[in-house]
Amino acid sequence: MSVTQIQFLDVGWTYKTLAAKMDAAAKRVLESGWYVLGNEVKAFEKEFALYTGANHCIGTGNGLDSLELALRAAGVGAGDDVIVPSNTFIATWLAVTRTGANIIPVEPIEATYNIDPEKLEQALTPDTKAIIPVHLYGQPADMDKIMAFAEEHSLFVVTDAAQAHGAVYKGKMIGTLGHAAAFSFYPGKNLGAFGDGGAITTTDADLAKRIRSIGNYGSSEKYVHETLGFNSRLDELQAAFLRVKLDVLDDWNWRRRNIADIYLKGLKDTPLILPVVPQWAQPIWHLFVVRCEGRKGLITHLKENGIHTAIHYPTPPHKQGAYKHMGHLSLPISEAIHREVVSLPIGPHMTAEQAEYVVKTINEFYH
Repeated sequence: MSVTQIQFLDVGWTYKTLAAKMDAAAKRVLESGWYVLGNEVKAFEKEFALYTGANHCIGTGNGLDSLELALRAAGVGAGDDVIVPSNTFIATWLAVTRTGANIIPVEPIEATYNIDPEKLEQALTPDTKAIIPVHLYGQPADMDKIMAFAEEHSLFVVTDAAQAHGAVYKGKMIGTLGHAAAFSFYPGKNLGAFGDGGAITTTDADLAKRIRSIGNYGSSEKYVHETLGFNSRLDELQAAFLRVKLDVLDDWNWRRRNIADIYLKGLKDTPLILPVVPQWAQPIWHLFVVRCEGRKGLITHLKENGIHTAIHYPTPPHKQGAYKHMGHLSLPISEAIHREVVSLPIGPHMTAEQAEYVVKTINEFYH
């Protein structure tokens, strides 16, 4: 095959592929004359709840807000401790900080990158109120063990499902495995909007009511404000776009799985540390992340051959300037992961032939 540019992410492809339906959705919203909390948001919330198996879905402004609103609705605030993964995107930590609660980081299982349930006990304090497991890179965390621990200690669990739209854990769709699940619809996600957006799913009607109120100025009835709330609502236009993309989500996730299979088979004889998928997990491969020492050389080689990569993430949260007061913490597993990870291109925009080319190029680098 001739060398072409294999983009790491191609959001434009998603519009071009669905242009007629997207244009129709936009026209429908614009002609409706109703642009906030209208029929599109109501319809999407119903459809996404049905998709995840949840009883309730509440649209939000973005994934970070989804996490914060769920925590606040559960009563998490100043003086509380919240257990979070040490290895995650900083939004997981920021949501806790924004409530006024304290962050208690826990190291991941090195093979799966997700929080290690066996390390929860040592992180527990008298003030622990909640746990935020992250389904990182689209791979489910081990929720049975996490929920058993949470129930034993009466802890609230909101899963960070920002990268896991459609992932399955032991036959159950991500979205109902904790007390609530927080989603992001940032454009690069498997279910991505054309701007910011988010949602929370839950089976708890009372929790759903509180979340919806907090995200709507603390109001359940117009001009009646029971609590100090926020303005965090899913946009009508984005909801209309998401409804179109929800129809193709399973098919596009299948395309990602096909590419992941090509990578797993084709790269098994390289020095790369490949993702490990437990038998009970069905990831949706939001990212295909490998580990290698001296990643700069591999990244340069791939770029020279037209293959674009990314790093998720170069710096762990406790080493960020925002959390410099936690920089003294020793979190060696997370730090090693962040030094070595490389994300290979994956997405519905890619063909099997392109994936095979990535495999060939990497094998050439190592042999």
